[in-house]
Amino acid sequence: MHISRKSDYALRALAFIADQKPDKKSSISEIAESQGIPRDFLAKILKELTRAGILKSFQGVTGGYQLVRPRESISFLNVIEAMEGPLKVNLCAGSDRDCGCNRYEECTMKVFWNKLQDSLKKTLSEANFGDPQYRP
Repeated sequence: MHISRKSDYALRALAFIADQKPDKKSSISEIAESQGIPRDFLAKILKELTRAGILKSFQGVTGGYQLVRPRESISFLNVIEAMEGPLKVNLCAGSDRDCGCNRYEECTMKVFWNKLQDSLKKTLSEANFGDPQYRP
């Protein structure tokens, strides 16, 4: 299992934005410099987070990014799934019977994969940007 650099940067960028005053707009340059994220890559990430309804963007000289909703209501799972799509630790995890495996019905490992996926999703859902330990 590997959390991509893209998701890592998205989490770091949101931690920075969540640590700002609610009415402050954070610029791409400000976020990139403070978090050590390549500016061009960050621009793409912030665009995806805006499309996902996590951020709102403001154009112009005083533009920047703000959270759409309170930081406590944005989970790490929201961010990772905005970057990567639905979290799935294994093809057989979840209720998808069409995982490409002809042993789904008699598979004993699907119980393990489902338990792992449920645990990971729970942990990522409980972690949010309102928790001071996750802010710079």
